[in-house]
Amino acid sequence: MNPLTRDIAERIQRRLAYLYGEEAVPGLMRRLRMMMGRYGIGLEPVASSGSRWDESESILITYADTISTEGEAPLRTLHGFLNRHAKGAIRTVHLLPFYPWSSDDGFSVIDYRKVESSYGGWEDIEHLGSDFRLMFDLVLNHCSRRSQWFRDFVVGIAPARDYFLPTDPKLDLSEVVRPRSLPLLTKTATRGGQKWVWTTFSADQVDLNWKNPDVLFEFFDILFLYLSKGSAILRLDAVAFLWKEIGTNCLHLPQTHEVVKLFRDLLDVVAPGAVLLTETNVPHEENLSYFGDGDEAHMVYNFALPPLLLHALLRNDGSHLTEWAASLPELPEGQTFFNFTASHDGIGVRPLQGLVADSERDWLVEQVKKRGGRVSTRAMPDGSDSPYELNITYLDALSDPENSELGLTRFLCSQAILMALRGVPALYIHSLLGTPNDQAGVEATGQNRSINRRKYRLGELQALLSDGETVQARVFARLLGWLSRRRNHPAFHPDAAMEVRDLGPGVFAFVRISGDGQERIACVFNLTPEPVKVKPGDLDPGLARAGEARDVLNAESLATGPRRQFSLAPYWGRWLLVG
Repeated sequence: MNPLTRDIAERIQRRLAYLYGEEAVPGLMRRLRMMMGRYGIGLEPVASSGSRWDESESILITYADTISTEGEAPLRTLHGFLNRHAKGAIRTVHLLPFYPWSSDDGFSVIDYRKVESSYGGWEDIEHLGSDFRLMFDLVLNHCSRRSQWFRDFVVGIAPARDYFLPTDPKLDLSEVVRPRSLPLLTKTATRGGQKWVWTTFSADQVDLNWKNPDVLFEFFDILFLYLSKGSAILRLDAVAFLWKEIGTNCLHLPQTHEVVKLFRDLLDVVAPGAVLLTETNVPHEENLSYFGDGDEAHMVYNFALPPLLLHALLRNDGSHLTEWAASLPELPEGQTFFNFTASHDGIGVRPLQGLVADSERDWLVEQVKKRGGRVSTRAMPDGSDSPYELNITYLDALSDPENSELGLTRFLCSQAILMALRGVPALYIHSLLGTPNDQAGVEATGQNRSINRRKYRLGELQALLSDGETVQARVFARLLGWLSRRRNHPAFHPDAAMEVRDLGPGVFAFVRISGDGQERIACVFNLTPEPVKVKPGDLDPGLARAGEARDVLNAESLATGPRRQFSLAPYWGRWLLVG
């Protein structure tokens, strides 16, 4: 056994001992070696296939059945659509849970090892993976009541009879952090009598018992399966709630972090080029904790970005955005942010905690309501409800009731900012397609989140995109064009440095610098409905010296110089390549 192998094995042993006790470690290590042996691997790291990311990285978030057509599996329809329109702009496709499911549009998983038959099969997933990198979800916290695991629990069949968390409802659980305004425990009839099981998110999503190492090993095996099917990024869904300890808030417990580190250790061995991404919709500082000491997640959702950017563009004031961006930590090589403005869920407002006053959060809530949005709440320890997320498309969230063109421009500005920030840009498909609020979807399902989960028939979508005057066509063409341009610039590498400039509340500005220092791109955005003047030297001294700069965003040249100023149109920006 070489030193590297010994180091990883000892690290895994320490983590298993912390979680399950020293006496359990020998048996668990034997079990792990046997499991890995079935996949033809051991505890010696395999060679990496290269860097986890570069400036060409971009991620599209989509459901498997967002686009469908008669007589074809939706996964094939999606693949064909992306090949025709997005090849060369989008590198990675995040397929939201495509497993058999019973609720929450996939996040109540019935069987983690199968593909929902109405979407297609594993062969369709692998075929998509031949043209795009893939990102899968590991839904760790809970599974469906209709899963075989839960059915075995109900009738008392091993091993799944111990996979869940029956809990005495008389216990004081008031400290538990709740993401929903729903009961924490759900009564269930079992062969052993009535039991109350832990259900953090809904009665249909039953929390798993991670104190049982059998649960850990189920997910180790699922991890290996997903890697074998082509997943390059593994998203740990709702991981912050994983470990339960009565008398605590059951959020971000040390054991939860240790589980994440275990998954990281395994990836270091079997797939060192793969990426571990944590999804934790919590206040910003708590979210950052999942980077660990460089030994935890490779990538963390930048949850503060969507509401902060929305606030800045609606308030016409980027003070909070600039302060937050300047405070982002310098990350070691191999760790970065997953930057996004919209996803299949709503715009979380918990990440604003500590960044803006509650009064500003409440103002933002009202602005979203005025634009046709909904507000989802969570239960607080005192029994009250508090805003948890804003349910609205990002396009409509930034709309202007009196000037639709200005609203569209404001939305495009938000996406230009997203693509320029340090980290990996991720676009939700309904942002890429310029989809408006789906009020009919909300009425049909009764779920607030349906407002941003529209399903398209391929013919309908193609008609919208082929008419160059539609909002959908304009947004689609513009965003794909920007993604294609940015991938040619090493200053947009996720690891490239970012220096934030404070040019006043109406402007958001920063400079990206390639790792070798050879390329600098000054990014500047007007957050107001009026034109603003910018001095090139305030952005970067090199701009003032050069006399002329290439604007990558707008594909044009711009005169700069020591005595010049340039104008920024309302809600517009520039990516200026410093000479």
